[in-house]
Amino acid sequence: MIEKHLDIATADGAMNSFVVYPDEGGPHPVVLFYMDAPGKREELHDMARRLASVGYYVVLPNLYYRRSRDFWLTERTEAKLAVMFEHMASLTNATTQTDTAAMLKFVDAQPEADRSRIGVVGYCMSGPFVMWAAAAFPDRIKCYASIHGANMATDAPDSPHRMPAKIRCEGYFACAEIDKWAPPADIDKLEAGLKAAGNRYRIEWYPKVEHGFVFPQRACYDKASAERHWVRILDLFKRNLG
Repeated sequence: MIEKHLDIATADGAMNSFVVYPDEGGPHPVVLFYMDAPGKREELHDMARRLASVGYYVVLPNLYYRRSRDFWLTERTEAKLAVMFEHMASLTNATTQTDTAAMLKFVDAQPEADRSRIGVVGYCMSGPFVMWAAAAFPDRIKCYASIHGANMATDAPDSPHRMPAKIRCEGYFACAEIDKWAPPADIDKLEAGLKAAGNRYRIEWYPKVEHGFVFPQRACYDKASAERHWVRILDLFKRNLG
């Protein structure tokens, strides 16, 4: 595989990103990988490599680039968590649209990437981001996956559960049974929005696991459930991206 660490130009600055894709057989379908709150790190690079190993051109940006090029949560102290939540709070529907537009422009210029086949996946804080991206770019994004997405139903006008009417593609939602960031009541609102819009979707509950269960370096990691999430998103991408 080919790996690159590079900057993607956005309207707000240089978004440092990790790009990985197969070394032959392109152009490859594209997966835009939206990080979780602890930041872009080697653990996520490995997950991007797993997607690339089965044929995808993967772009994993540091979404905190406006505030820090190298933040990632190395230890869960009160002070460092406070910084993480400040970074997290700085990201919105507007920043998601800016960053997604930049990534689309970037892949459009890459001969190894197939600009006609683009999917997105987001973890935790980025669960809403993939829905915002799919809503903002319905002609470009062919499918999306939200993995234990947080804050999926809020009082905001652009809450994810209000986005389905603008979305044209298939979505998949992996929900942890134990997750204060995505309680059943929020997921019920999300599903109501999806049904009302007539979206193609699947919401799947993962029993007895906690928010963050897919990450190997987390104490809450659950291998069986993590592997199931890989099966699901790879099936989603295969159906919609080839």
